Amino acid sequence: MTEKLFFDTDCISSFPNIPHIRRKVRDLCLNGEISTQEILANTEEYRLYYELAVSAPRGEKIIGKGEAAAIALAKTYNGIIASNNLKDISKYVEKYSLEHVATGDILVAALNKGYIDEIAGNKIWSKMIAKRRILPTATFTEYLGTIE
Repeated sequence: MTEKLFFDTDCISSFPNIPHIRRKVRDLCLNGEISTQEILANTEEYRLYYELAVSAPRGEKIIGKGEAAAIALAKTYNGIIASNNLKDISKYVEKYSLEHVATGDILVAALNKGYIDEIAGNKIWSKMIAKRRILPTATFTEYLGTIE
């Protein structure tokens, strides 16, 4: 995958708890294939982040800092936003013509590449639901049925 994905904190926090995925993430970091991105003051991405998460224009709602950071970085660097929080981000995905993926998309890609099997996908899915994450179906297996 060569696209620039910018994860919000809820989305990315769902994956490192699985040992082989944690190892894969560590290896990708060491190889320079993935990294964290800072938002520095007085930059385009900071101005957008601040507007979304700290001081929204009159009549606009402030959104979560993770979502705001992912939107600001995806817009600035022509990347893809990875977030499950459609309620907060949909308006901005449309406004800035951003591409968007959610946990289901990521798990399906991982399944198709052989990084996980359906059982592991269901475990990840159930842990997310236990953390009160809103997902489109009760199980990963059910989600697979909606896309096939």
